Amino acid sequence: MKEKFFGHSVMRKEGPEKVTGRARYVDDLDFPDMIHGATVRSSAARGRILGIRYDEGIPWNEFTIVTAKDIPGANEIALILHDQPCLASEFINHPEEPVVLLAHPDKYLLEEARRAVHIDVEPLPAVFTIEDSLAKHAIVWGEDNILKSYRVDKGDIQSAWAGADVIVEGEYRTGAQEQLYIENQGMIATANPADGVTVWGSLQCPYYVHKALVPLFGLPAEKIRVIQVETGGGFGGKEEYPSIIAAHAALLAWKSGKRVKIVYDRAEDMVATTKRHPSRTRHRTGVTRDGKLVAMDIDLVLDGGAYATLTSVVLSRATIHAAGPYVCPSVRIRSQAVATNAPPHGAFRGFGAPQSIFALERHLDRVARAVNLTPEEFRRRNFIHKGQTTATGQVIHEDVDFDGLLNRAFLESDYHAKRQRFERENPGATVKRGIGFSSFMHGAGFTGSGEVFLASVVEVEATPQGNVRILAASTEIGQGANTIFSQIAADALGIGYDRIEIAQPDTGAVPNSGPTVASRTSMVVGNLVQKAALGLKRTLVESGLLCDACTEDEFVRACKRYIETRGPLRSRSQYEPPPGLHWDDATYSGDAYGTYAWAVYVAEVAVDTVTYEARVTDFVAVQEIGKVIHPVLAAGQIEGGVAQAIGMALYENVVWREGRMANGQMTNYIMPTAADIPPIRVFFEEHPYPFGPHGAKGIGELPMDGPAPAILNAIENATGICLREIPATPEVLMDAMTEKAGALG
Repeated sequence: MKEKFFGHSVMRKEGPEKVTGRARYVDDLDFPDMIHGATVRSSAARGRILGIRYDEGIPWNEFTIVTAKDIPGANEIALILHDQPCLASEFINHPEEPVVLLAHPDKYLLEEARRAVHIDVEPLPAVFTIEDSLAKHAIVWGEDNILKSYRVDKGDIQSAWAGADVIVEGEYRTGAQEQLYIENQGMIATANPADGVTVWGSLQCPYYVHKALVPLFGLPAEKIRVIQVETGGGFGGKEEYPSIIAAHAALLAWKSGKRVKIVYDRAEDMVATTKRHPSRTRHRTGVTRDGKLVAMDIDLVLDGGAYATLTSVVLSRATIHAAGPYVCPSVRIRSQAVATNAPPHGAFRGFGAPQSIFALERHLDRVARAVNLTPEEFRRRNFIHKGQTTATGQVIHEDVDFDGLLNRAFLESDYHAKRQRFERENPGATVKRGIGFSSFMHGAGFTGSGEVFLASVVEVEATPQGNVRILAASTEIGQGANTIFSQIAADALGIGYDRIEIAQPDTGAVPNSGPTVASRTSMVVGNLVQKAALGLKRTLVESGLLCDACTEDEFVRACKRYIETRGPLRSRSQYEPPPGLHWDDATYSGDAYGTYAWAVYVAEVAVDTVTYEARVTDFVAVQEIGKVIHPVLAAGQIEGGVAQAIGMALYENVVWREGRMANGQMTNYIMPTAADIPPIRVFFEEHPYPFGPHGAKGIGELPMDGPAPAILNAIENATGICLREIPATPEVLMDAMTEKAGALG
């Protein structure tokens, strides 16, 4: 198939609308007779609701007021476990838990009224740390505090230790991280028993919201409609949480009979919505004297917050990636997610893999030292290759050239020369420099049987003008999905890129192509777009209206003629797994993903020993992602992911006080700015994947995984300090350097 658009940096499909300001986000939308909604939240971490008080001086008769008793269906946010109430009715399980909803035409009076509502709560014991939850100091959820657990076993871990000459143990921690999408969360809803519920909003997954609203209102699925409007970023933060805002707006609309808009301000968005799961990982690793892995025992715990949300999915990916792209005959991974009395944690780019890969790549630098090998040589002796198996027992059937990726990364970063130069220059220097790397993989698509369960569907249809419209629930959230789909379809049909239209994601009009998550949009859904487009062309050929080898004008004429004489022209494609994949959910073994993207990242840092600030001064990212669809967008995905991961590694520290985010403002939650981001040099290797469009794999999650361990490995190279926790803020570095200086004398 000739690739005219695939592999080229065509103009973004939605670019003109955004740069001219014509794109309309949820807060730009206005409807006649629309009112504003707000949420009244608990300040307690855990307790029993005793009552709700409303201050005098507010014209409460003008307000629509909703509590749990006003919910027409089930008081739950349906997702995986359905454990989270839409509105707390009896018990509070975390600060910021929603209890009362208010709506009024005047949003300024609405804010005054929100402050005049008080939730009386009888306090109950609460837990705020992984350790306290594991000790079950208070029962947060169900019969115990375990939200989910997994176990992976490969080989015989107990007998494997006898073959280890050296055993290295270590504990590693990562903190929470706020998604900080540019556009805050927001929804507009209309709802009544006769017409059902319709919501418009900033979101990633229309069918997730649809699933949540059906039981909440007790309505048939066809009476629930979810429409995505222009969305200013998500990073996972608009995966599951929009279901809650949509539910709240719709309940207010149901009771008031009016359209209701709820848009969070930044403070509410930061303190109330989901974040990356904090983690604690313990490694026990056995190696031979010549540096070959013989045993890996990994214990991983995530802090899930008060409710399950997507924690099981996050824990799953963390578990599968915990042993990395290395060959080890005996592996045991035990993972669990525990409940605490903090707002629920949820999806964030990489979801789980950044936590477990950070621990692994930091630990392996220590293991390398223990057997007197360089970090580079130790990894080379253990990299996985074609025909070998991962921790889940998955046989790798593609050519994996980690040695080549490592060589390329070291060449582009001048790794060896810099390491030698820094070793000479650092003694006595106030600003010490270091360089470090990480090698890692990221599975593309849903884990195991996930894609089969989703059974995603895409349709394409011809328009009366001879254009082709793509119908999918996959959302454009800044990553370029609309552009990628258009490139794929245009090449499949042999027509112009401008002749491809993208239908607005709307559950009333498009099929369920699955959520816009998990590095699956280009690879999985894009493949369905390609198949559906080819199916449409095949229909025209079989009808006798078109030849296989046709011009664009001939294709357009054939579409018009078909519609005029035979009616609508539409083609449908449904997901089918690649042949030979087998996954066992019970044993958590087998083919975890259809394919992986592979990468080596190199970070160069400067550490100021006076101010205790660490800065990344250069960054090289080398990755194999099958086939690059759009070079500019692909590089942008890597650059953006690296920037977010630099924040995770050095800057973004969520301060918790009794389960509440204490620094929920952009003045005291420090994220990296343009001044803090180094040159990020991006390089791609291409080995096409047979079951992706033109060989493409997923890319969006990958760049979140590798930067943090590479940066901390570089800090250790610069200072000799072995940090095992992120973010490595100046306070953390100061304590570590002071401790080291004290130990030296």
